[in-house]
Amino acid sequence: MIRALTRYSTTHPWKVIALWGVLGVVLSALTPTLMDRVTQSRAGDFLPRSYDSAAAQHIAQEQFGANPDATTVTVLVARSDGKALTAPDQQKIAAGAAKLGQRRVVMPRQDDGPQFLLPDRSQTPRVAPAVTAPDRSFQLLTVELTGSPTDKGVQGVYRAFRDATRTQFSEASLRTGFTGTLAESVDTTDSNGTVIKVAGGLAVGLIVLLNVLVFRSALLALLPLLAVAMIGFVAVGAVAGGAMLTGRKLDPGITDLINVVLLGIGLDYLLFLLFRFREQLRERPEQSAREAAAQVSGRVGTAIASAALTIVAAFATLGVATFGQFRSMGPAIALAVLVMLLGSLTLLPALLAAAGRKMFWPSRTFDREPPEGRAARLGDLVTRRPLALLTAAVALLAALAAGLTGIHMDYGRGDPDTKTPAATTAAEISRTLPAGVSDPTSVYVTTTDGSTLTTTRLDGLHRALQQVEGVDRIAPTTLNKDHRAARIDLYPHADPRTQQARDLAAGPIRSAVARHTPAMTTVHVGGTAALYADISTAVDHDLKTVFPVAAGLIALILLLLLRSLLAPVVLLLSVGLGFAATLGAATLLFQHGLGEPGVSYTLPLVLFLFVVALGTDYNILITDRIREEMRRPVPARSAVSRAVRHTAPAVATAGLVLAASFGTLATAPGNAQMAFAMTLGILLSALVVSLVLVPALAALLGRALWWPLPRNRSAQVPLALPPVPAPPWRRASGNRPTGARRWTPPHGPPASPTPPPSPSPSPPGSPAA
Repeated sequence: MIRALTRYSTTHPWKVIALWGVLGVVLSALTPTLMDRVTQSRAGDFLPRSYDSAAAQHIAQEQFGANPDATTVTVLVARSDGKALTAPDQQKIAAGAAKLGQRRVVMPRQDDGPQFLLPDRSQTPRVAPAVTAPDRSFQLLTVELTGSPTDKGVQGVYRAFRDATRTQFSEASLRTGFTGTLAESVDTTDSNGTVIKVAGGLAVGLIVLLNVLVFRSALLALLPLLAVAMIGFVAVGAVAGGAMLTGRKLDPGITDLINVVLLGIGLDYLLFLLFRFREQLRERPEQSAREAAAQVSGRVGTAIASAALTIVAAFATLGVATFGQFRSMGPAIALAVLVMLLGSLTLLPALLAAAGRKMFWPSRTFDREPPEGRAARLGDLVTRRPLALLTAAVALLAALAAGLTGIHMDYGRGDPDTKTPAATTAAEISRTLPAGVSDPTSVYVTTTDGSTLTTTRLDGLHRALQQVEGVDRIAPTTLNKDHRAARIDLYPHADPRTQQARDLAAGPIRSAVARHTPAMTTVHVGGTAALYADISTAVDHDLKTVFPVAAGLIALILLLLLRSLLAPVVLLLSVGLGFAATLGAATLLFQHGLGEPGVSYTLPLVLFLFVVALGTDYNILITDRIREEMRRPVPARSAVSRAVRHTAPAVATAGLVLAASFGTLATAPGNAQMAFAMTLGILLSALVVSLVLVPALAALLGRALWWPLPRNRSAQVPLALPPVPAPPWRRASGNRPTGARRWTPPHGPPASPTPPPSPSPSPPGSPAA
C-alpha cells in the first residue's frame, strides 16, 4: 500500500499537489469556526464527576446558575486622589456598574483571517458590586465575560470593556485597576507581543538558514515550511471535524500543540526524503528524477510509516487517562500525525517528482559524491571505538538523569508577571483583603432525601469551617431557590494559585467538611484551589498509567517492525535513558539550581510526547538504514559506518531545526522550563542517542542485533558477482533519460573509443584466480 501511494504520487505529482492545496486552503478557512464549536476552556470540565471539585462545579451550574463558560475579571475602583471613598463615590460606582452591565461590547476587528469566518465574541457583560475594603480605600466589582481567556476574540472584547470602564470612571475622578486570569493573559500578551513575534520570525529564519546551508538551494529555503504548513492546515481541520463527529471537547491550546508536533515530524520526514533523494541522484545519475523519487519514497516510506505509527501509539495511549484534557488531546494529536503520515507518503514525494533535480537549484551537489566529512568521520569513529563512545554516552545521560533525585511536581498555573498592571492590582487588593477574595473556595451542600435546607441546619458546618486555620473570613450561607442546595464561600489568606491554597482546600477544609457533614446531605468542596488539587491527583494517576502502557505498545510496534527481540529492547532502553536525562537536567536546573518549587506537572508528559516519540522516530530511521546496510555482503561494522555516514546529516539537521524552534519558546513568559527541556531533549535524542548510542550498540552486537533472525538471513549475499557497468563514454546518449546529466571526459571525448587493456593472467592462488 505504501509503495502504491508513493508510486501514484510520483506518477501524477501535480494532481496530488493540487488536491492538497485545495484541502489546505478550504480547511484553513473553516478551522476557526470548527474549533470554536469543539473547545472548552474550564479545566474542571475535563475531570470526571467522581472528583470532589468537579461535582461541586456541576452543583454550581445546576443549582445556582453558574455559567460554565464564564471567565471573571475583578475591577478595582478608587478615588484618584487616594482618599477614602465617600457615600457619593459609592453611589457613582454603583451607577457606573449598572451602566456597564447594560452596554453591549462589540468584538474589535481582527487582522488574522476573514471576519465572516471568525466566531463573534460580542456580548453584554454581567457587572455587580463585590466588596468594599475595610478602610474604604477601594471597592471591587465582579465582571463576568463568556469565553476562554486564551481566545483572541474574548481578549479583544475585554480590551474594549477595559478601555470603556476607564473612560467612564475617570470622568467621575475615579481610577480603575483590573485583575484576574483574563486580565493577566491580556497584559502578558500585550507586553510580550513584540518579543513573541520576533521569536517566531527568528525560528522561521533559523529553519530557512539551516536548509540553505545544508542543501544550498533557493527552493528548499521555504519549501519544507510551506509543505508542512499545508499538511498542518488539513490535519487541524481533520481534528476539528473528528471532534465534532465524536462529540469530544478539546482544550483551546490543542491547535498550537498540534502545530509544534507536526512541525517536528514533518520536517524530519521531508529531510530524510531529501537526503535519500540526493543520494539516489548521486549514485544513479542516468536515472530520471521521477523514477528516483518513486524508488526513494517507496524505500523510505516504510520507515516513515513505522516511525509515524509509533508516535501515534504514544499519543493514543493518553486515551486511558482519567484527566479529560489528556484523554482528548491524545487521540487528537494521533489523528493529526496520521494526516502528516499521509502527506509524507503523497505530497512530499509529489514535490520531489515535480521539481526533480531543480529541487536543489542552483546547487550541483547531487552531481558528485562529496568528500568524506564529519558524518563519515563520526561513522568511522563509532565503529572503531564503539565501547568507548557507548560508555561516554551512557555516562553523560546517567549523570543528567541523577538530577531526578528528590524531584517534585509543581501544580501551580505559572508564576504571573509581577510587573503587569493585573499583578499590581492584585497586590493592592491583597494588602487590605485576603488573597482569595476574588476567587473563593466554595463548599456546596445538597440534600439526599429531598428535604429542604435552612441556615440553622448548616450552622455546625459553618462554624467548623470558620475555625479552619488559613481561612481569613467566611461568607454567610447562601441557599438556592428551592432550598435544596446551599453554598458557603471561604476566603483563604493564600492566593488560590499557590500550593498553600491547594493544600488548604484538599486537607483541612475537606477534613472539616467530612467531620461536620449534616445528616442526609452530601457536601463537596469547589473553587480554583480545590480544582487544581484534584487535577494534581488525576495527573499523578495518569502518569503512572500512561507511561507503562505507552512503553508496551511502542515495544510491540518495534517488535513487529524489526522482527527482532533484541533490537526493540535496545531502542526502548536508549530512548528511556534520554527521557530520564532530559527530565533530570530540568530538575537539576530549575528545582535544585534555581530554587523553584519543582518542575511543572505537565513537563513529564510533554517530554514523553516529544522526546520519547520523536526520539523513537530518529532511532527507527537510523536503525532501518543500519539494517538495510547489513543486508549487503559487508562486515557489520562497515555497514554501521556507512549507515551513520548517510543518516547523520539528516538526523542532525532535523534535530537542530526542531531544537532551535523549541528554544524560541523561552521568550514567552512561563515557558522557560518547557523550552529548556524540549530543546535539550531533542538535542540529546538526535545527537547522542541516535547518532552515538544506538550505532555503538549496533557495532558491538553486529548482526546479533536482529536476534532471533538467523544471521545467514541478515546479509543477502548475491549468488554471482554483479556485472561490471559499461564505461560512461560507451553509454548511448539516446538512451539517457530526460533530465540525466551527460557525461564528458575531463579532456574532451576521445577520437575513437579504445577498449581497456586485457588484464594479465593472475598467478595461481591469487584472489583473482
